[in-house]
Amino acid sequence: MRRFASVWFPDWPIDRLRRARRTRDVSCPSARPDDTPFILTEQGATGLRVAAANIAANRLGIGPRLRFADARSRAPHLQAEPVDRAADTAALEALGLWATRWTPLSAVDGIDGLRLDITGCARFFGGEGALLTEIGERFARDGISCRIGAGPTPGAAWALARHGDRRVNVCRADQEVRLSLKDLPVQGLRLSEDAERLLRRFGLTRIGQLYDIDRTALTRRFASRQAADAVRLRLDQALGLMSEPLTPLRPPPDYAARQSYVDPLISGDGLTAGLAILSETLCRQLERDGKGARDFTLTAYRSNGTASFVSLSTARPVRDPAHVQRLFRDRIERIDPGFGIDLLVFAATRPDSLEVEARHLSAELAPGPVDTAALSALADRLTARLGEGAVRLACPVNSHDPQRGETMQPFEGRMPDWQYALGTPRGDRPVRMFDRPEAVDVLAEVPDGPPVRFVWRRVPRRVKRADGPERIAPEWWRTFNAEARARDYYRIEDEDGRRYWVFREGLYQDGRGGTPRWFVQALFA
Repeated sequence: MRRFASVWFPDWPIDRLRRARRTRDVSCPSARPDDTPFILTEQGATGLRVAAANIAANRLGIGPRLRFADARSRAPHLQAEPVDRAADTAALEALGLWATRWTPLSAVDGIDGLRLDITGCARFFGGEGALLTEIGERFARDGISCRIGAGPTPGAAWALARHGDRRVNVCRADQEVRLSLKDLPVQGLRLSEDAERLLRRFGLTRIGQLYDIDRTALTRRFASRQAADAVRLRLDQALGLMSEPLTPLRPPPDYAARQSYVDPLISGDGLTAGLAILSETLCRQLERDGKGARDFTLTAYRSNGTASFVSLSTARPVRDPAHVQRLFRDRIERIDPGFGIDLLVFAATRPDSLEVEARHLSAELAPGPVDTAALSALADRLTARLGEGAVRLACPVNSHDPQRGETMQPFEGRMPDWQYALGTPRGDRPVRMFDRPEAVDVLAEVPDGPPVRFVWRRVPRRVKRADGPERIAPEWWRTFNAEARARDYYRIEDEDGRRYWVFREGLYQDGRGGTPRWFVQALFA
């Protein structure tokens, strides 16, 4: 059975601001104890309103949605600041990533909560009760007030977290969901304010009152069918009659290994030793399935509720622990232990079958000049040191146009086949071309014939041999260019032995007018 946990932070804007300023300025209102009334404000439809309030302000009857003028009248010495929703959202996402220490499926739920899919995770923490207790204690230790709900559906967990009678409310796996939700207010169904107001007008204040109402009769009570459908949808989701997808902040890894520490790590040597243990464990998992991985991520969870991670990709699937540790040697220094790291998680994604190449006993009997395994290892080391995309390779493009014949792509562990890139053997073409063709003056025996003499870079040259033409027409199906003309390419050699690749742009009597022009495209090595 699926199990979900909903973590609600009722004072999230205040707690986030207090944590952000805790070490910067102890004199600011949000960093002092809650003995001074303090609120965060935001602009509403009818003026300035209270977005969040601390404990001292709550004691005076000041809470969210109260008009600022009314709040000031209740506490003349009230201190206020504008709420920073962007910073709250960014900090909540960071907290959601830190919550992946308990489950890989963690998502942000609204502006003040997290949704966790804890299916199958409780056994790693001594049971679901121990897991929920640890979650609450961790957040409380970091100065974040929270309420937790757990149930078989995300909707039930959400309702229990916000409207349950305890800080931790659980709908057990063997307990009826209807029984757990029947006494909770209809606000626990995540409805709009208009829908809640209309339900209260009908005398429907508890979720249990909606169980026995006929769906057709419920629809007739609402002014719009859309509002009635929203009530039925939320009720069905809470009761498990309709599924509700969860989109995690980070895709769950295919393979992972974790190591927790009673005494937090505070040095780079500890990180290196932990990575060595985790890489051995992870590579054994890959070897067991006969696979390798191309993406690796090391995540360090600090004891103060923050997390840091480093990632890298390899050219082709690998599972050699020594090679993986060598790649992370420089990047692991980017992780700041801070107040101490109490959990390391090493994850691998993009698994694929690992190709095992047969090697000759003698190096002289190797079948080819290129060792792709060694080349991939070199590319991995360069990428780890220089960054993603630093190692690129010229790859052929399925185009007859020489200027479109290649593109630079990241090295994927395989050498491209240039000879048969188009399915048919290409002619003798130079390895490199000029960025821009250079114009030349050409003298030919016949207008459509190969050049006999030409002047390039102010130096006259006589042609000794010529081969061609190779006629290439414009690729009209890619990009239409009215000025593009067919080209005749020639391979020529002068009296000094230099070989050139030249072309004539345009054909005589092709109806396009003008005189064809000659260019040097490249030199042969």
